[in-house]
Amino acid sequence: MGTDAVTEMAPPMSVKVGCCGFPMAKAEYYRQFPVVEIQQTFYNLPRVQTAEKWRRGALALHSRSGRGDFEFTLKAWQLITHEPSSPTYRRLRKPIPDAERNLVGSFRATEPVLKAWTETVAVARALGASLIVFQCPPRFTPTADHVENLRKFFESADRTEFVMAWEPRGDWPPDLVRGLCAELQLVHVVDPLKQVSQSEGLRYFRLHGVTGYRYLHTDQDLQIVAERCATDAPTYVLFNNLFMGEDALRFQRLLGRPALQAVRSARQRRA
Repeated sequence: MGTDAVTEMAPPMSVKVGCCGFPMAKAEYYRQFPVVEIQQTFYNLPRVQTAEKWRRGALALHSRSGRGDFEFTLKAWQLITHEPSSPTYRRLRKPIPDAERNLVGSFRATEPVLKAWTETVAVARALGASLIVFQCPPRFTPTADHVENLRKFFESADRTEFVMAWEPRGDWPPDLVRGLCAELQLVHVVDPLKQVSQSEGLRYFRLHGVTGYRYLHTDQDLQIVAERCATDAPTYVLFNNLFMGEDALRFQRLLGRPALQAVRSARQRRA
């Protein structure tokens, strides 16, 4: 869907717009956006030296745009969140040994999961990331065992440097999500066109497409998302659909419109 011509303005500083992965050449992406969510870390962790190289390249290119610091966020390695039966394990470079297949995933308090977390942290530090996303599969349901695993993991994990952002999927009751986010200091990750965030403060939106990955967001969709950004809380808006590059650029332009900034100011005064 095309857009009408608008004056290019910087989005509000409290909102960072980007994509889950790179929909264009990295050099161009770093010039256009202030943040990216690294997807590769979910499937296979890169070497720390590789992550450091990504960081240096992003800072060098982004600084020329005059947009301030560039930020990386990343998805936690799947060995923490997903069990080996997940199809995503087909992309794992080193297969899980048979003896460990019942020890990984679902936030289990096991040595392989804690090792996966330690290695995820090392890459996050190399990227200079301050936020890590834990995306759960639909089969991670709100059973007593899963809730207990979640509690034990976040209570024991070294998290002093990072904001922890949790994306539960499936039938998780809002009151349970709200309570766990408050108890464990988690940011509830949602698609704002489908759900309401149950955590306080910083928001992290991941837009997957209203009808699926091939969805192109309409102007009305983007307007709704922009209105849900109209608070003082820092907000990340990351697109994760086939047209994410186009949608993210359109959304940045929308946020820069004077009329939208007036809506934000009015809401902030009422808050």
